[in-house]
Amino acid sequence: MRVAAIDCGTNSIRLLIADVVPVGDNGAQQLTDVHREMRVVRLGQGVDVTGMLAEEALVRTFAAVDDYAALIRESGAERIRFVATSATRDAGNRDVFAAGIKSRLGIEPEVVSGNEEAALSYAGAASVLPPAEGRNVLVVDLGGGSTEFVMGSSAGVTGGLSTDMGCVRFTERYLRSDPPTAAEIAAAEAAIVEKLDEVQAVLPLDTVDNVVGVAGTVTTITAHALGLASYQRESIHAAVVPLEKMDAAASELLAMSRDERAALGFMHPGRVDVIGAGALIWRTVLRRLAALTDGRLESATTSEHDILDGIALGAAHR
Repeated sequence: MRVAAIDCGTNSIRLLIADVVPVGDNGAQQLTDVHREMRVVRLGQGVDVTGMLAEEALVRTFAAVDDYAALIRESGAERIRFVATSATRDAGNRDVFAAGIKSRLGIEPEVVSGNEEAALSYAGAASVLPPAEGRNVLVVDLGGGSTEFVMGSSAGVTGGLSTDMGCVRFTERYLRSDPPTAAEIAAAEAAIVEKLDEVQAVLPLDTVDNVVGVAGTVTTITAHALGLASYQRESIHAAVVPLEKMDAAASELLAMSRDERAALGFMHPGRVDVIGAGALIWRTVLRRLAALTDGRLESATTSEHDILDGIALGAAHR
């Protein structure tokens, strides 16, 4: 079966057209990519302040969806699933957004809850790790407007929490200077720590055996940690990076000016202005995990498989 999945977040909108094929005799399925792409449309522009989707942001997003719709028609996909996350959840005019998507794709967009987003992210990301009985996996989906934390094991998802922090939201809220000032970084870091306190109250972070990071912030930091001259998806996917090396890469990106970031060969233009906040969030998350596990957690795994893959697998079951 060929399916099309669209993930519409705060910063980017992504399309995956894939064939879903059975694996083994237990009903498991895997995806074979036909087409995958991402565009930065910044749908969440200003939502944190106004509570509304900006007109120019809607125009950018609808233009991308028009192109995606043409690709889907050409591919012959049998099922389409469109999932919208943080920015749309927060917007007072999300009905305008929903109507625009339906007119272009013929389906209602799903504005999923934070918990649903977390479960979809886990389904896509956890596939990067080999099956292991009794190991606790934490998937962190660091987006533009929200960050999802979801824990699971070989038995499936055991808990999750969505937090209102992301690279776009925290850039707009805290890191306004170029490069960010020490005072701005301190204020943002304090807010991140508060969010992690909320996560720790819900999830047993001290039991984490593996942490898997997904989405553009984490993959970009990983590209820097690996010393890549250009964005190489095959090198980034399933990369296992020592925490110290990931911390150093995040710190370097946070301290850079936007011009310095733009000169990096792996940096997507749409991430130049917001990657600093994302790097600060990821660094703070990993430092918290290292402290809670008393050094037992020594590395972080990066996955290019994330919520988009989870959406596609879900579409096949409908």
